[in-house]
Amino acid sequence: MKPGSVIIDLAASTGGNCEVTRNDETIVHHGIRIIGNSLLPVDMPTDASKMFGKNVINFLKLMISAKGEFNLNWDDDIVKGTCVTFNREIVHERIKSVINT
Repeated sequence: MKPGSVIIDLAASTGGNCEVTRNDETIVHHGIRIIGNSLLPVDMPTDASKMFGKNVINFLKLMISAKGEFNLNWDDDIVKGTCVTFNREIVHERIKSVINT
């Protein structure tokens, strides 16, 4: 990982998923911040978590049919506005304009 990256290791209390994780500590290892907070989910408000989950499901429903087929509806403002690349091309107009300047 590049320096400046952040790892939040939710399994810190059981040894963690990163070999240098320390439970209940935040460390910097080779420029990477590793947060060993296995109690982080407990600190999150339940309603915010439910709302986020519902938003993710509704977003995915815009792109996946009832049969499980991937389908991008380019007429949908949300799909069009959140898609950055498609078929190896940049399709997001704002990003295109920044890269091409």
